[in-house]
Amino acid sequence: MLVSAFAAESAKSGFSPYEYELEEVGKDQVDIAVEHCGICHSDLSMLKNDWELTTYPFVGGHEVVGRVVAKGESVSHLQIDQRVGLGWYSGACLTCEYCLSGKHNLCPSAEATIVGRHGGFANYVRSQALWCTPLSENLAFAEAGPLFCGGITVFHPILQNKIKATDHVAVLGIGGLGHLAIQFLNAWGCEVTALSTTAEKEVEARSYGADHFVVCRDPESLKAVENTFDMLLVATNAKLDAELLMSLLKREGTLHIVGAVPEMEVGSFQLIEHQKSITGSPLGSPALVNEMLKFCGRKDIAPATQHFPMSEINEAFEVLKKGGARYRIVLDAENG
Repeated sequence: MLVSAFAAESAKSGFSPYEYELEEVGKDQVDIAVEHCGICHSDLSMLKNDWELTTYPFVGGHEVVGRVVAKGESVSHLQIDQRVGLGWYSGACLTCEYCLSGKHNLCPSAEATIVGRHGGFANYVRSQALWCTPLSENLAFAEAGPLFCGGITVFHPILQNKIKATDHVAVLGIGGLGHLAIQFLNAWGCEVTALSTTAEKEVEARSYGADHFVVCRDPESLKAVENTFDMLLVATNAKLDAELLMSLLKREGTLHIVGAVPEMEVGSFQLIEHQKSITGSPLGSPALVNEMLKFCGRKDIAPATQHFPMSEINEAFEVLKKGGARYRIVLDAENG
């Protein structure tokens, strides 16, 4: 099958039309006709080869919504023309201890949708069928793509850390991840505090369900919330004052990292004396993604999106680079 895509030839180039051939679909794989594909900050990091994982020409895109157009002989749970979503992962071994325990996202040989292969900035994308989650009719399909990366990234920590409706949780960073985290935690029943470097985000944060808002560059405001939070979810990729953030946690509280924080330092005292923890998580398993989508459907949770035609991918990336996304960017197919 001939695939028409948009690819970058180098870390400094823009995207331009690119074609490649897909061989016959594997027995456990499906091909998806892309209808919508989100642009994530990880796509930008991969474009620039920040993580030294990128191969060029680079076809990004790992927040895909589309329809199944071909499937392998062993795929029985998906049907042709069924609408599905695909996120960061597109393959797992299925036989390691993590896959066998349902934690496919921890598979040591898990395949990422845009690492060493071509992603969803195209008219077709291929994946192991396991990672293609059916979409129910109570979801807004055009907006759903970012749930498969940003959404599951902030949903997983709620379950991993056994967050209760009676817990008080803070979210640091009110952006592509943070605005979804606030919605999830509010729907979970938690008391939610939004932490941001700018007071301008307060109205939006409260509209997503934040009960409180703290400008984290104000020492007095931070002093007032010391020993307050059961969990502090870091949804930013900025360098952290981890010692300061740990002081905002209750005893036995958890600092959970989901943003690609470049570096952080913390002493051992709070970990030992106050029994606090630092944790992180890599998106989620297929089963957890399905549970998240059900929750989104019941609670009417959706990302705030800006849409561009797929052909305007370079314009969309410029918005992302300049920090202008509010809060997730989605590319829409133009093939009718």
